[in-house]
Amino acid sequence: MHPSRVLETCLYVDDIDAAQAFYGRMLGLDLDSRDGERHVFFRCGDGMFLLFNPEQTRQLGGIIPPHGAKGAGHVAFAVTAGELPAWRERLREHSVDIEAEVTWPAGGQSLYVRDPAGNSVELTMPAIWKL
Repeated sequence: MHPSRVLETCLYVDDIDAAQAFYGRMLGLDLDSRDGERHVFFRCGDGMFLLFNPEQTRQLGGIIPPHGAKGAGHVAFAVTAGELPAWRERLREHSVDIEAEVTWPAGGQSLYVRDPAGNSVELTMPAIWKL
């Protein structure tokens, strides 16, 4: 027995508004829900991408155990090889600096940028994992 896939993943951000704008407008993720300054949830393919304010999610109480992190996290979003040039242009049009571009020895390429909270965001081809 083993898990079949990642259902949701999250990053922690200190400015929910800036993060919502980046992931919604810049990356085009579909907004699922928002709870004030606590969190914002996006749909991404058949999974969920969550953004939490760690100052609020570390609080005791409620049905979910406290959680949070400090420092930059990382997330990778799958894109096709044909989409990479358009992503590169979209990032430049929105003044988002490309921190690194990597061509992987096993195949595939990645673009790395930072979100407003400093998290590492990767746009990459599933070929890097031979998926």
